[in-house]
Amino acid sequence: METALYLLPVTLGDTSIEKVLPAYNKEIILGIKHFIVEDIRSARRFLKKVEKSIDIDTLTFYVLNKHTSPEEISGYLKPLIAGESMGVISEAGCPAVADPGADVVAIAQRRNLKVVPLVGPSSIILSVMGSGFNGQSFAFHGYLPIEPGERAKRIKMLEQRVYTEDQTQLFIETPYRNNKMMEDILKNCRPQTKLCIAANITCEGEFIKTKTVKEWQGKLPDLSKIPCIFLIYK
Repeated sequence: METALYLLPVTLGDTSIEKVLPAYNKEIILGIKHFIVEDIRSARRFLKKVEKSIDIDTLTFYVLNKHTSPEEISGYLKPLIAGESMGVISEAGCPAVADPGADVVAIAQRRNLKVVPLVGPSSIILSVMGSGFNGQSFAFHGYLPIEPGERAKRIKMLEQRVYTEDQTQLFIETPYRNNKMMEDILKNCRPQTKLCIAANITCEGEFIKTKTVKEWQGKLPDLSKIPCIFLIYK
């Protein structure tokens, strides 16, 4: 296999590997001994899920999260520079998309090191596909402000972009605050604005529904502990 920094997608939940990841990914993973990961424990669990016979203790893990300094990140690529392939593993979905893995990819690109993204599930792309909204132009905003006034202002601003730019707007919330987020969307958006709620994508109990704000009134699902993406469009 070619020496490169491989971006290794992870299942979005307890979905079986075979359902969402190509067999080729497993071949690549078995050839890698150095992994840059968001969380070592979940990365080890994922690798064991890919192949039970993997000897985890022979692997080297480098933690990359919001607390990792640029100096540390820069040093992580030494094995790659020395000719050994490395893998980047996110907590869920595709690394470097709404994920700190982007920092190490940027360094690899600056140093002219080969980067290879592998195929796997992205909740952002899958939710756009399932929403029926504009897939030509969309924007993902991550988490919205927690403070009620700021959050209301941001929701209204994103809704305005739907109408002025014809652009689908996506955002997420911490699972235990999902129900409050849905209420805030209904409170601050126009009755005719469409809201797609996409939860548990690719997992058991998958829920992807699009309705107008008016149609959602009084009929919101309970999503208090479920990974979810919210999309608005006209």
